[in-house]
Amino acid sequence: MGINMLLGLSVYAILATNQLSLGNAGFMAIGAYISSFLTVQCNWPLQPALIVGALVAVLAGVVIGIPSLRLSGIYVVLATLGFGEMIRNFFNVYEPLGGPQGYRGAIGATAALIYFWVALVVFFLWILGRSRLGRAFDAVKDDQLVASTIGLPVTRIKVGAFAIGSFIAGIAGGLYAHYVSYVEPPNFDFVHSTIIILFVLLGGMETLWGAILGAAIFTILPEVTRFMKEWRLALYGGILVFIMILRPAGIIGKGELKRIFRKWRSRSKLQGELS
Repeated sequence: MGINMLLGLSVYAILATNQLSLGNAGFMAIGAYISSFLTVQCNWPLQPALIVGALVAVLAGVVIGIPSLRLSGIYVVLATLGFGEMIRNFFNVYEPLGGPQGYRGAIGATAALIYFWVALVVFFLWILGRSRLGRAFDAVKDDQLVASTIGLPVTRIKVGAFAIGSFIAGIAGGLYAHYVSYVEPPNFDFVHSTIIILFVLLGGMETLWGAILGAAIFTILPEVTRFMKEWRLALYGGILVFIMILRPAGIIGKGELKRIFRKWRSRSKLQGELS
């Protein structure tokens, strides 16, 4: 669940500038394989290996982000999808990292370490959302033309969002590899990228808490619906359609938690005065 939360947050970071990426599984694969190679073959400590793997994913994110900015709409999605499949196929044929047989031996990630990274990323994105850069992200998301008119460097802001999202996905990939001790190319196909996006669509695209909630729900559902066997996918689709009809912005909309907290505080205050 913690790893899925990180993946959901990686999509949320890119969506913060109104970009949709189907390549996050590719960033995850880079983080997984690079960090595994460093800990298994080079005997690096886990934390530095995770960070280096994530930084390599950032480099890849910048490389794909800059040319993708020349595109718009569905073409950006297709470009990132092609990138993700290119990365997966590279690891599928690269024998020094196991090729189609996968890569084994990475260990050391614990639940405590995973949730430490979840807390760290949530704190960073929470601070970012309240910073000047976060407001610039909002401006680009609301209207790119107006943002450029008032002097914001739109291209650098969008590439920065790609870099942040790819770093988080790279960390998630490294933690995943060191938690399950085995990775193979099919773990990072485009279906996985699509599922990551569903975390955010279900939980809410306008807030980082929506990404966390969506990841938690999609992690728990397979466990509590095992008795449905092959019908589980139909259930997931039905739930998603139901949520999109009733709440197009996701379960947690923008400012939803603030409104709930304000209402709860007003009710508590009223009950205190009555008592």
